Amino acid sequence: MLKTIPSLIPEIRKSIQCITAQEGISQCSRDNGVLIDVREPAEFSQKSAKNTINIPRGILEMKALELYPDAKKPIYIHCATGARSTLAAEQLVRLGYENVWAITCKLDDVCKY
Repeated sequence: MLKTIPSLIPEIRKSIQCITAQEGISQCSRDNGVLIDVREPAEFSQKSAKNTINIPRGILEMKALELYPDAKKPIYIHCATGARSTLAAEQLVRLGYENVWAITCKLDDVCKY
């Protein structure tokens, strides 16, 4: 049986680290982490949070390994609604990253900080 994305997201969130925008931005700054926006470039160009790097979800695994070879690097991922960030965080954990956080709120919340 196929699963829908709305039914899959809560299941995945049980196995990854999730965080609010305020906590994530603060922790990212404190721990010298990287804040990655996994939306598409066209979305990113319309509105983006401060100090965010755009790496679309479709190429995240390849780019992350190239840009962040340290498995312990704190990585905070966000998107427009929290769904893509959840899926992206799961993939980075599968690659072996040990300090990945999915910011699971809307883009407007991320842009506040």
